Amino acid sequence: MVNATVARNIAGICGNAISLFLFLSPIPTFITIYKKKKVEEYKADPYLATVLNCALWVFYGLPMVKPDSLFVITINGTGLAIEMMYLVIFFFFSPTSRKVKVGLWLIGEMLFVGIVATCTLLLFHTHNQRSSFVGIFCVIFVSLMYIAPLTIMSKVIKTKSVKYMPFSLSLANFLNGAVWVIYALIKFDLFILIGNGLGTVSGAVQLILYACYYKTTPKDDEDEEDHEENLSKANSQLQLGGNIGQAKRVSA
Repeated sequence: MVNATVARNIAGICGNAISLFLFLSPIPTFITIYKKKKVEEYKADPYLATVLNCALWVFYGLPMVKPDSLFVITINGTGLAIEMMYLVIFFFFSPTSRKVKVGLWLIGEMLFVGIVATCTLLLFHTHNQRSSFVGIFCVIFVSLMYIAPLTIMSKVIKTKSVKYMPFSLSLANFLNGAVWVIYALIKFDLFILIGNGLGTVSGAVQLILYACYYKTTPKDDEDEEDHEENLSKANSQLQLGGNIGQAKRVSA
């Protein structure tokens, strides 16, 4: 019989794999940006939000805050590196005004995480106190991130089309949340449970919408280039909601 530690490790490995898929899902967006040598209407907001989310979860998983949270650190550390690469590409191909905006947001996020880390280490002296303090911020930001896919789900309902809500990402969002919920339940972690419980519900709603509107989705009412561009934008929005900052994205 598999003991709790082994089961939790298996869940953590599966969660890391699914979350990595979600972190890599915006690649088509950045291929488009690279080919066109400009960001056009793409926004950096999802990637800036995910950077902050991952940074907080990495800190949450550190031994001095929440011991025995290696899988939270690995996936959110990986996600943080991937999102920073996205932002570098976005920054390189952006006009000056948008470069300034991205730079200022990143500085603000670093300062915020620094303040949270400083307060955590100086004001709280037990693992329970520290993990509770940081965990509250993690859950708040994960919850806010789940607002992003609502715009896509709303569009599906209005247009009766799932064209901009890829099935693979919807399924990955659901599986990602479900696996991390299991991870959180094996060795109870309230903050991971709340964040990924929301992710599971969000993914389930996306799958239900897909089942409801797949047959009513128009097949040939948009040219290929426009379809790929809009799909890339949809991928970015769905990926934002699916990331396990929740591990952790969120993704714990």
